[in-house]
Amino acid sequence: MEYRRLGSSGMYVSEISYGNWITHGSQVESEAAIKCVRTALDVGITTLDTADVYAGTKAESVLGKALKGVRRESYELFTKVYWPTGEGKNDRGLSRKHIIESCNASLKRLQTDHIDLYQAHRFDNETPLEETLSAFDDLIRAGKVHYIGFSEWNAQQIAAALKIQDARGYTRFVSSQPQYSALWRVIESEVVPLSAKEGIGQIVWSPMAQGVLTGKYLPGKKVPAGSRATDKKSGAGMISRWMKDDVLTAVQKLAPIAEKNGLTMGQLSIAWVLANPNVSSAIMGATKPSQVKENAKASGVKLSPATIAAINKALAAVVEKNPQETKSPLTRP
Repeated sequence: MEYRRLGSSGMYVSEISYGNWITHGSQVESEAAIKCVRTALDVGITTLDTADVYAGTKAESVLGKALKGVRRESYELFTKVYWPTGEGKNDRGLSRKHIIESCNASLKRLQTDHIDLYQAHRFDNETPLEETLSAFDDLIRAGKVHYIGFSEWNAQQIAAALKIQDARGYTRFVSSQPQYSALWRVIESEVVPLSAKEGIGQIVWSPMAQGVLTGKYLPGKKVPAGSRATDKKSGAGMISRWMKDDVLTAVQKLAPIAEKNGLTMGQLSIAWVLANPNVSSAIMGATKPSQVKENAKASGVKLSPATIAAINKALAAVVEKNPQETKSPLTRP
């Protein structure tokens, strides 16, 4: 496993992060999830990403249990706030009330006294941005949070936040957590250039496009039983955008490229993401330890310019690049 600095901060993260969005607390039983976390640590993955909303807060609890007894300084723990965690009108969003309360609840579930990176899970159009940034800064000053970031913010929202942080002397954002893969490249034209300029690193999710880039879904064929495309709990709705014959046909063109480089298609897709110098880490999920071991091998892989060009050419007709696809709800969910 290789490691990179998170943006311009002094904290290093593993090139591959372990995320538990659709696994812990819902898709995978607790004991299996714990085995995956321990395997991740064994292969050198030190960065673990979760969120208060995953599995209705259960994912944080499972992760906290999995990390019990592990030296706290040996890993970087990331979580997020924004999506609903209860039925109350204030159990969501980025108000000061919800941020502080959600952070305290996450600390209890994760069984720790601090969060290494606390992230705004979306942009909250109902809360003054200054209120949100002030609350984050207070958590840092209280020692409960070390660094802050955001997920799925557009360039205009990022720039507005940085302006307030600089004017008020607040701690700056160091990370962005967007969806990014060889198929979904909406951050490249606006978010990445701004982030590179401002010292913000990308911690990308879905580098394998919800599993489509592994090549297991074939055009004109039934989807594999038990796969994500068949399970509403594990992102079937999100993966549906890629379950089209033109996309699946294009993805199959990556098979000989992966074989030529001695990689699986999944490893190739992760290595492609890591070739972007603004990417600090790529998040992968897993339902069994063998998947963790296989995907972790993408760390340290250096794709040649010719290989990257071949991947881009194979997928050119089906890639999404529109920066307007980075968006948050206009009202709180």
